Amino acid sequence: MMRRRFAQGRVARLATVDRSGHPHLVPVCFAIEGNRVVTAVDHKPKSTAVPRRVTNIRANPSVSLLVDQYDEDWEQLWWVRLDGQAWIVPKDHPEFDQVVAPLHQKHRGQYGLQGLPGPAIVIDADRWVGWSAR
Repeated sequence: MMRRRFAQGRVARLATVDRSGHPHLVPVCFAIEGNRVVTAVDHKPKSTAVPRRVTNIRANPSVSLLVDQYDEDWEQLWWVRLDGQAWIVPKDHPEFDQVVAPLHQKHRGQYGLQGLPGPAIVIDADRWVGWSAR
């Protein structure tokens, strides 16, 4: 149930930590296959050439991803968090297109007609945690 809810989510919050221990949280589109999640740097404008999430993962690969549902009817509330180890797949990596293929499938409207500038972020899940009001 947790993985199904997680997989159906359209956006997650990616939490990383920098070398000094400062947290960084950013919304991301994602796709899941088995025990692995992929997201990527997309075309939306960024404040730096290398986004902080990428710099943070290179320094500390431990990450969390949170997918949730909020509703005024609190009986509908739920959340699922994946804790895992992330790694970076650069755009020039020979398997980049294969790695991001699930993103193109899930988010056809956003990624279907355009390539991703990359890099991709792949997260291997260590732990799934969740809660539901029901």
